[in-house]
Amino acid sequence: MDRKRNCTLCGGAVMMLLLGHMTTALEVPLDPKVLEGLPQPPTITHQSPKDYIIDPRENIIIHCEAKGKPHPSFSWTRNSTHFDVEKDSKVIMKPNSGTLVIDISDEKAEAYEGIYQCIARNEHGSAVSNNIVIRQSRSPLWSKEKNEPITVQRGMSLVLQCRPPAGLPPPIIFWMDNNFQRLPQSSRVSQALNGDLYFSNVLMDDTRNDYICYARFPHTQTIQQKQPITVNVLDNSPSGERAPSFMHPPGTHSTATVLKGDTLELECIADGLPTPDISWSKVNGELPSGRFLFHSFQKTLKITEVTDTDGGDYRCLANNLLGSNHHIITVVVKAAPFWISAPQNLILAPKETGMLTCRVDGNPRPKVTWSVNGVAIENSPKDPSRKIEDDVIILSDVQTGSSAVYQCNASNEYGYLLANAFVSVLAEPPRVLTPPNHVYSVITNSRALLDCASFGSPLPKITWFKDSQSILDGGSYIIHQNGTLEINVAQPLNSGKYTCMASNNLGNKENHVYLEVKEPTRILKQPEYKVVQRNGVAVFECKVKHDPTLLPTMIWLKDNGELPDDVRFELGSDSLTIHDVREDDKGTYTCIRNTTLDHDSASATLTVVEATPTPPIGLEQPDPPTDLELTDQREHSVQLTWTPGDEHNSPIKSFLIQYEDSLHERGIWANMTEVSGTSTTARLELSPYVYYSFRVLALNEVGLSEPSVPSRQYRTNPAQPDMNPSNVKAVGTSPDSMTITWKELTGLESNGPGLQYKVSWRQKDVDQDWNSLTLANVSQYVVTGTDTFVPYEVTVQAINDYGLGPRPEVVLGYSGEDSPTVAPENVQVSVQNGTVAEVHWDTVPLSTVRGRLKGYKVSYWKLRSLHKQDSEPEKPRVLIFSGNETEGHLSGLHPYSQYSLNIRAFNGKGDGPSSSDQHFLTPEGVPGPPAEFKVRNMDLDSLIVEWAPPLEDNGHLTGYLLKYQPINTTDELGPLKELFLLANETSITLDNLKYSTRYKFYLNAMTVKGSGPTVTEEAVTVMDEALIRHPAVKAGKGSVSPPPPPPTPLVTQSLQPLLHNAPPAGRMFGSVNSSVEEDHAMICWEYSGPDRNVFVEYVVDNSKEPWKTEFVNGTRTYQIRGLKPGMSYRVRVVAKDHSDETVHSTEELLITVPAMTSKQVDIATQGWFIGLMCAIALLILVLLIVCFIKRNKGGKYPVKEKEDAHQDPEIQPMKEDDGTFGEYRDSDHNFFIPLR
Repeated sequence: MDRKRNCTLCGGAVMMLLLGHMTTALEVPLDPKVLEGLPQPPTITHQSPKDYIIDPRENIIIHCEAKGKPHPSFSWTRNSTHFDVEKDSKVIMKPNSGTLVIDISDEKAEAYEGIYQCIARNEHGSAVSNNIVIRQSRSPLWSKEKNEPITVQRGMSLVLQCRPPAGLPPPIIFWMDNNFQRLPQSSRVSQALNGDLYFSNVLMDDTRNDYICYARFPHTQTIQQKQPITVNVLDNSPSGERAPSFMHPPGTHSTATVLKGDTLELECIADGLPTPDISWSKVNGELPSGRFLFHSFQKTLKITEVTDTDGGDYRCLANNLLGSNHHIITVVVKAAPFWISAPQNLILAPKETGMLTCRVDGNPRPKVTWSVNGVAIENSPKDPSRKIEDDVIILSDVQTGSSAVYQCNASNEYGYLLANAFVSVLAEPPRVLTPPNHVYSVITNSRALLDCASFGSPLPKITWFKDSQSILDGGSYIIHQNGTLEINVAQPLNSGKYTCMASNNLGNKENHVYLEVKEPTRILKQPEYKVVQRNGVAVFECKVKHDPTLLPTMIWLKDNGELPDDVRFELGSDSLTIHDVREDDKGTYTCIRNTTLDHDSASATLTVVEATPTPPIGLEQPDPPTDLELTDQREHSVQLTWTPGDEHNSPIKSFLIQYEDSLHERGIWANMTEVSGTSTTARLELSPYVYYSFRVLALNEVGLSEPSVPSRQYRTNPAQPDMNPSNVKAVGTSPDSMTITWKELTGLESNGPGLQYKVSWRQKDVDQDWNSLTLANVSQYVVTGTDTFVPYEVTVQAINDYGLGPRPEVVLGYSGEDSPTVAPENVQVSVQNGTVAEVHWDTVPLSTVRGRLKGYKVSYWKLRSLHKQDSEPEKPRVLIFSGNETEGHLSGLHPYSQYSLNIRAFNGKGDGPSSSDQHFLTPEGVPGPPAEFKVRNMDLDSLIVEWAPPLEDNGHLTGYLLKYQPINTTDELGPLKELFLLANETSITLDNLKYSTRYKFYLNAMTVKGSGPTVTEEAVTVMDEALIRHPAVKAGKGSVSPPPPPPTPLVTQSLQPLLHNAPPAGRMFGSVNSSVEEDHAMICWEYSGPDRNVFVEYVVDNSKEPWKTEFVNGTRTYQIRGLKPGMSYRVRVVAKDHSDETVHSTEELLITVPAMTSKQVDIATQGWFIGLMCAIALLILVLLIVCFIKRNKGGKYPVKEKEDAHQDPEIQPMKEDDGTFGEYRDSDHNFFIPLR
């Protein structure tokens, strides 16, 4: 033995089995797996009480039960001699038990009174029960006596004696009159503990002839009555007032003895006039706090659970107006024997040493004696390994076969204690009793306790490991003596697998457990204080964070109690809403979020204030129906009748019948049916296996009545299910599994107890049997080990204890998908033009899809431009083609570029492998518009035209086409000239032009595919200075107005924002240019965003029409066709996202389409026509003026008939912009304006 074990023996705590978290010495465990093959001496498990009072009208049953291995046999002694049960036909011993049943139907119970003791024995020892004293209960009659009337003077004291017969157990005493009414008691008149009735002083009203004492014997429930006592109170010599004196106990001092742990009752009754008041105190001490009570108007002091400190002197004080008196009661506390350390069962290995301790106390001190196997130890065979020292037996160097049961008996004059403790000598290898692979879950920062309950002989040593690393006692780990591993503050890093090893000299045994450290539950948003008007709505929010692996529940409390059962209280997942708030809704509301491991709570107060009063309602809701009765009861139906309540001036429209199923959903009332307001009966169809209760509500114009009182309960018989679970589905969740789900039946739909679900499945179109299993209280099952994406037939059938449900419907489902395994083959690209290509491929074999083929993804991207170096590579674009499509178009390509693409199939699981990259080239296209197009004045008859190459060549430039033509002052276009320029030219000087003439220029860049968009520009040659400085003058005429300065050259219309200082609308757009021709406009722009969603939008200026939108198709130029000549338009370029929302935009710009020009002459624009119209207008005006003068002055005046016909070429025509003639105006004091 090592030193540690010797110390343990010296402390008397040798223990072999450690269970739970407290170190306790226990017997051989009851686990059958542990019990198997292990011997155990007998142990008494149940016995009758020591003092057993029997009812003589019933059989006597004396209990004695014991356990052991092998099972013990039983025998009895009576009055210390063997009691032969078999010889007495009235006595039967129960099988496999020591319990005696004594038939006393034909015998007197006294014949079997005595002291009984049970002995349970097997080959390893004998255990004995307590001495069981059998006595029959007795309720003897009152002895016959004649009570003489008692005469007493008013004011004197009086005692009416009861003196009941001695019964077993003692009777309960009370005083009554002839009418069986208890006599009134007070501080003046009271019953003493012995049953006597005391009068501190008598009054004239105390005269009566029916003072009757009754004794009730509780065991036989019989009541005995004493002869009535007559009391006559006289008033001829009344007693005067006097100071108190004690009637009971007499004198000034008395003694009371009480046992420790019992209840102490001290009594003081005093006479006196006036009636004295009684008070109590303890001399040199205080009454024990929390353990004393006053009874009988403070005449009795009661102290419960008496301890040694309750001994001493107690003073009762009687006091009235004439003085006081006191009595001292000395309390002596004795004690029956009680345990300090009872002997415990002891399991020792051979050669080990152990100790049995029997430590008791009492007053007087108990005597301790030992027995072995029921025989006094001094009379038992000598055992050299056993040594007795008063209350301790030391066993040393024990041997196999020395098992025995030891008895310790401690007694004094107030009682005895008897304890059995066996010593079992075993040699057993270690066994771990904690279930294997048990999972312990705790909250972060809380304490974790991992059990390792073990059994073995010798005592196993417990060692702990985590992830194969040994755990030492200390630091964050504590290893308790019983093997339990404690982690005081658990953290997530403590999660994992733990192994406990139990070892002794006979072997080792391991057990694995797991620890999961969870996140704590925390309320993130607490409910807030609310002030709500009556009839308003109050909403409390309670948002919570918890560990995702724990299932939370939310509980709301009102003032720390349950919420009212009211439909106005609506519970949400994280809120409480109170509708139609009332005054009684005010209070404190608490939300409690519980998980299986922890909880958190928060509270808020609701205050209800008065709302604006509403006018009273004249009508009221009806009273509830009454007299509910169930008639014509059948297997699945019953008839309900009722009596309507008061309608309160509003006719009842209908009756609502509700039911409660107290078997499945107690306390929940559900609507069943509704009948007309004239009905008072209804036939109700019922379901099997339901405990129905019904109630009826009446409805009128005001609303529903309160529910009626529920009907009596009506129970229907169980039956097999008549329906199966609904919403059955089989869905693949992984490549080798399939999850079967269904909606469970409710308790009402179960039709009987033992509801389960038979889940069956088999692969479709495969000759195999159904796989089935039966489950309960679940709504899903995961089938594992399935092939990838194969069809299965699935059924779910309801079953209960009374049979199967109907034949279930077969549902088709599939096991889980996996990604496709092959890429599409035979990928071919056909280029249609510079911006569009067509791609073709072969479908992948269905066997390689491994799921439902959703389609193909075509990824394509620009590798490089064939003409210039790209600034950065282009990101791949993806087109999705659904289903079994095998071809598609790629739009938005850049001409004269190299592209690459690949294709992959995809299903519900994901994408398959990509095909090998296919490269293709786009052909040349027409170039973009030339950049930086401008015209500069050089001389009277020449202009310089300059430009820059296009930003987008889209191929090899072959040259430029420059066109130009003069424009006169009426916007008429002159003859058009064309020049073909080389590709490397960026300017040209045009000579021999007319001076002071406006020219319009058109420029296109060209490739082998043709001309690109046209840009335009206008410019004017320098005017002749002579015409500017020396205006022409006619002889005899006034000077003609000088010609106006030449108009500002109409340069190329650039897309300049209308608000020149406004910033650009979108960061993605750069500079924007335009060129306008007769019926269309060419828009060019710079854009750094994706080309897939760029649009040109335009609308007529000052128009309320919606914007017209045209898709750009990935280019940087666009031609708007169909514009009306002479109209102005607002234009912008925008980029949109996939939801058609604008994300980038240019500023709006204003362009004007020139008037129609063609080789057909428009007569309205010819000079001769305009002159003719002006002459006619002038002539009409002159005639009107002449007529006006003649009419007003009555005479004729000379009128200038003709104006100088020379017309100044610079005078502008009167034709307005809209083609109409202007009105005559004399603002310049000239009657006639020269016409061109």
